[in-house]
Amino acid sequence: MTTLFDNLQKRRALRDHDGRPVEDEKLEKILEAATWAPNDRMREPWTFYVIKGEAKKRYEELAHTYLEERFPTKPHLVESSMKSIKNTPVHIVVTADVVEGDEEATGDNVYGVCCAINSMWLAAEELGLGFVWRTRGVGLIRDERLYEFIGAPEGKQIVGNLFIGYPTEESLGKMKDKKRTDYSEKTVWL
Repeated sequence: MTTLFDNLQKRRALRDHDGRPVEDEKLEKILEAATWAPNDRMREPWTFYVIKGEAKKRYEELAHTYLEERFPTKPHLVESSMKSIKNTPVHIVVTADVVEGDEEATGDNVYGVCCAINSMWLAAEELGLGFVWRTRGVGLIRDERLYEFIGAPEGKQIVGNLFIGYPTEESLGKMKDKKRTDYSEKTVWL
């Protein structure tokens, strides 16, 4: 029987997807897993924007424009990033609620959304899907155009752009054991 510890140790960022569509039933299970994440005062501070189909084609155009602006002298980087975007069938942009005038509550909401994203990652792994939590670069989470693209109302902060799809056989074959510093080297007992 696989344990939670097994799942935590085998979790990987799988960036290379084979392009096959992901079934809505699997996406719904991933989204449900997110809603069980711990969050401060049960605010459930998350909103999920699922990008697939026609919306995905529009996202690819936005990402291409962004990448060309950001890396004008690195066409190889633009090309490799676009390959990753095009082979990923589903993106889920996840936002946290901003609590006007309460920076601490807003921070707590971001923490809750991070827990939700981790729950999504573990669910995707169990469902045989590759998952990457993008925050910089092709994730576009700091670019205002992504806020406009998803139609996020004011009072939302993008925490992640999740790239989800079936991993390629090649990427599964390249997986290595994770190297982690032993917890004892990062722990202070008081």
